[in-house]
Amino acid sequence: MATYSFTDIVAAITGPGGTIPLGAGTGAGEGGITITASSDKNTMMIGADGSGMNSLMADSSSEVTIRLLKTSPVNFLLQQLYNFQTASALTHGYNTITVTDIARGDFIVLTSAAFKKRPDITYAKEGGENEWVFDAIKTTQILGIGTPEIA
Repeated sequence: MATYSFTDIVAAITGPGGTIPLGAGTGAGEGGITITASSDKNTMMIGADGSGMNSLMADSSSEVTIRLLKTSPVNFLLQQLYNFQTASALTHGYNTITVTDIARGDFIVLTSAAFKKRPDITYAKEGGENEWVFDAIKTTQILGIGTPEIA
């Protein structure tokens, strides 16, 4: 039997202006953290005669979405980092985001990460979440095999 828990997720963003925790214990929203490849790794072309060709793309970029409860104090820290980093090209786009699942052995490093935009802010009946979105130029991803069965 295999199990998963967000409480095993250790994540952080490090860049000009500081280091901020993003994983368990930070007021993560229900959606947690999503890492999405920015483009396909392969493009296929089929010729007029039906023969085909695959083209391997060197792109390893990703989009990272961090969802925090509206009441998470990490929103303040990310807003301060956003304000600092987007004030000048000297500080923009130099973040490293790491995400580790300590129980499963997953380890993801996203480098040259930049704030994509400010989060959309909603004031409604329920508090909801703030979504912080980043573009990362390079993604290194290792998915673990999980912990062995405990007898």
